[in-house]
Amino acid sequence: MYSQTRVYFPYVSPFDPCPPIRVKTFQVNPQLFIGFQPENLPQFSPMEALRHGVLWPALYSPYSGRGDQEGLEG
Repeated sequence: MYSQTRVYFPYVSPFDPCPPIRVKTFQVNPQLFIGFQPENLPQFSPMEALRHGVLWPALYSPYSGRGDQEGLEG
């Protein structure tokens, strides 16, 4: 499966008065990797689906806050 995290390197101006952020990341939705809904796609149990917020594990994208991505920045 493809990684849902994308990384890019924004332009840093030599005249910018703020400290530069050299690496930025963002999440891509998992449904972009599925062209159509295949048959017999596995499903979470009802309680797991409520916990994850989606019925199909292939469309689950875990949330990671800023504190979870310390290794990706800088």
